[in-house]
Amino acid sequence: MRKIGIDIMGGDYAPEATTLGVIEAKKVLPEDISLVLIGDKAAIEEILIREGENVDEYEIAHASEVISMNDHPIKAFSKKQDSSIAVGFRLLMTKKIDGFASAGNTGAMLAGTMYTVKQVPGIIRPCLIGPLPRPDGSFGILLDVGLNPDCKPDILYQYAILGDLYAKHVYNVENPKVALLNLGEEEEKGSLLTKATYELMKGTTDFNFVGNVEGNDLFVPGKSDVIITDGFTGNVVLKQSESFYHLFKQQGIDNEYINRFNPDIYGGTPVLGVNAPIIVGHGASNKFAIKNMILHTKSVIEAGLVQKIKEAFENE
Repeated sequence: MRKIGIDIMGGDYAPEATTLGVIEAKKVLPEDISLVLIGDKAAIEEILIREGENVDEYEIAHASEVISMNDHPIKAFSKKQDSSIAVGFRLLMTKKIDGFASAGNTGAMLAGTMYTVKQVPGIIRPCLIGPLPRPDGSFGILLDVGLNPDCKPDILYQYAILGDLYAKHVYNVENPKVALLNLGEEEEKGSLLTKATYELMKGTTDFNFVGNVEGNDLFVPGKSDVIITDGFTGNVVLKQSESFYHLFKQQGIDNEYINRFNPDIYGGTPVLGVNAPIIVGHGASNKFAIKNMILHTKSVIEAGLVQKIKEAFENE
């Protein structure tokens, strides 16, 4: 039996949206996946009963405190040891859950990650990934999307290895094309960072490096599967791509492709390069986003991604 821990108190609409999302996820999850609801036991049970659920079918780990979105991440994680985030990480460390998902304070989630499960040996800095929908139904993978605004070439090189592993084992891409986001396709173009990174990646056998891609190549099918950049640029790109969905909706346009930019359908993004499956969701997650965050956590666990990353970096 594999167990996924969910921070019920995390997010703008918690515990309502998070508990409802758990109920939705439970409907489609196989019987060998168990959900552990972490948060205020009384509040969780009240919602479950109201929705006609059998409380006895849910495992609840009580947490008396909440790290709010306005709390200082590191201070709050340190001081609020009975918060849903802190309790979740303790369960993860003691292997009472196999993965942990939260739409709560992102900074506190990252602080908890580094203070508890920590990064895989050999990894300089973990990163976050973001999906880039393509018109043919495929996805590009962008990383980093905000964890490390400032990077050095060796960090970006490691991101390429992480993105390659994620594309292979979660998206089932056989030989992912790894590209470097730049302001031109030519090798000699770019900033000091991108030019130095290109020199590192050129001729590598660690992944299938296909060179530079520009911003207008991000959503082009077949040109790349994994796109590498620093966290500052990646976050700007991700937020801009997510805005497409909201802009079109405001114009009353319902388009199947544009709908795939809705962040709710992905639920959350994994922290790559750490010793356990951790998924970070949007603070504004509704019940469907929470459901998809849980399903994404299941996919990362089943792919054995953490172990594959450890194996890739054990000789680094």
